[in-house]
Amino acid sequence: MNGAESLVRTLVAGDVSVCFTNPGTSEMHFVAALDRVEGMRCVLGLFEGIVTGAADGYYRMAGKPASTLLHLGPGLANGLANLHNAKKAHSGIVNIVGQHATYHIEYNAPLTSDIEGLARPMSAWVRTSPDSKSIARDGAAAIAAARSHPGQIATLILPADTAWNEADGIAQVPEDSQRASYSPQAVDEAARVLRSGEQTLLLLTGKALTEEGLALAARIAGKTGCKVMGQTYNPRMARGRGRFSIDRIPYVIEQALPILKDFRHIVLVETNDPVAFFAYPNKPSLLKPEGCEVHRMCESGENSVAALHALADALGALSCAAKPQQLVELAKPTGALTHASIAQAIALAIPENAIVVDESITTGRGFFPPTAAAAPHDWLQNMGGSIGFSTPVATGAAVACPDRKVICMVGDGSAMYTLQSLWTQAREGLDVTTIVFANRTYQILKGEFAGVDAGEPGRKALDMLNIDNPTLDWVSLAKGMGVSAQSVTTAEDFSKALTSSVREKGPRLIEVVMA
Repeated sequence: MNGAESLVRTLVAGDVSVCFTNPGTSEMHFVAALDRVEGMRCVLGLFEGIVTGAADGYYRMAGKPASTLLHLGPGLANGLANLHNAKKAHSGIVNIVGQHATYHIEYNAPLTSDIEGLARPMSAWVRTSPDSKSIARDGAAAIAAARSHPGQIATLILPADTAWNEADGIAQVPEDSQRASYSPQAVDEAARVLRSGEQTLLLLTGKALTEEGLALAARIAGKTGCKVMGQTYNPRMARGRGRFSIDRIPYVIEQALPILKDFRHIVLVETNDPVAFFAYPNKPSLLKPEGCEVHRMCESGENSVAALHALADALGALSCAAKPQQLVELAKPTGALTHASIAQAIALAIPENAIVVDESITTGRGFFPPTAAAAPHDWLQNMGGSIGFSTPVATGAAVACPDRKVICMVGDGSAMYTLQSLWTQAREGLDVTTIVFANRTYQILKGEFAGVDAGEPGRKALDMLNIDNPTLDWVSLAKGMGVSAQSVTTAEDFSKALTSSVREKGPRLIEVVMA
């Protein structure tokens, strides 16, 4: 057994059973080991950002880490944007990054780089295996790091000769000694605040946004009159009929400030102080009102559901305290494609137990009220803001949950960053419907241009904000990747196309042409 095989066997024994890959020369012995070892599913991505984004989506849905296989420093660098998003989502990932043979590094070959230096900003754990007999042990440590609470990115760098030299065998992954818990004192403080009668916001993310966590929050809100909201973007949120529907803090500062202005207290559950996404001239960075006290009940990765249970018990908030909610009435949309008609079509089409991956930055800001009345589903968002998140995350989510329909919503500008995801979806037969909102512009940037008081955009500025010259042909692009596609221009056609794609297995793409 060589070092590469000892690592693959250690990964499989440690319940890391999927490897999203884009290998090169230095990783060929690892590739060969994958042939010899049963139990590892290998999923090829044609760009490293697909690989790292898919690992993020896999963790969010499977609740356990996948591995990646990346080629040297440049391959890792190509995947860093979606590792940034995964880090912000607290997704556990085991990155395997090839390196030149230990004796070759000194010659400064063209692909030589500081791989550890590249890895550290996005990784909580980084190690270069010094020899083949260390690889299995280092791999087990990487798995343990990725499984932490909250999840972490662990990057193991594998010099080529440590992969091909002889190893001793596999290593056992250490038992998880870091059990997720919570602070009873913090729960008592939160109960005190909620009993005060002062206007209080219970702000949630993480596991608190599971169906169970939201049900507990509904009881607490019904008993105390507090407001419950999610942070602006969340790794995963349980939504749909029968689940407690909450709003999120708006992205736009002018919308967020009025909503938060009257709160005297904010109780944080796995989240942080609400802040603006960017700095804008003459606008605040902190969104909470002056004099508002912030109380942290749970850190990220703590057992927020258990803490909400304890809080509900402390307040005497029984199940009967939860108040019924008025949901938007769903009707089949007709006429022009507007944000409202699109939202209605999506809400009607979401099937039971679907996974919705949302990177509809501009078009999708009003999607939450109608989709609260859709069939029960999970909603995944971009935690790090790095563009090109949705199609790879949808790919990984579909690998993790092959029995669930995945609906990916993305703008045309964002979709071009990681278009190659469609090829992987076709190759693997993944059940993903991708909706591309084609407004043929970076609409979000037009809003940001105005938001930072940059004036009126001139010809050069508009050339950098529009993507209509030439017009992107999404039907041809998708078919070139092996995915069936169609373009729609009316609400009726969109509703029909989406309903049809949801009923069929396999990857599909719908281009929604916005006037």
